[in-house]
Amino acid sequence: MFIHLGGNKMIRISELITILDAGSRRSPATLAPFLDETEKQGRLEKISDQEEVKSYVVTRTVVYASPISSLTLLKRAQQGENRNLGEVTGKDSENKELKE
Repeated sequence: MFIHLGGNKMIRISELITILDAGSRRSPATLAPFLDETEKQGRLEKISDQEEVKSYVVTRTVVYASPISSLTLLKRAQQGENRNLGEVTGKDSENKELKE
């Protein structure tokens, strides 16, 4: 399953490590050094130059600066996991049998 991060960018949910809120009150002090180092390594990818960064999506190889809120991305990831679980069990997230 995939998660849409904004623009034309999608990643596999299995690649996702964490989603960080760019606007968190606590994050500037702790997030800035991490983002600086990631950018120095060439692993920070801004999805949109025209939209404000609302979240950072961390994978093993890249950190994506996304214009989509962390809450929305989290919901998308959870919905994708529920769909994957439904495919495996033959039931959807409401435990109804899937039609083949």
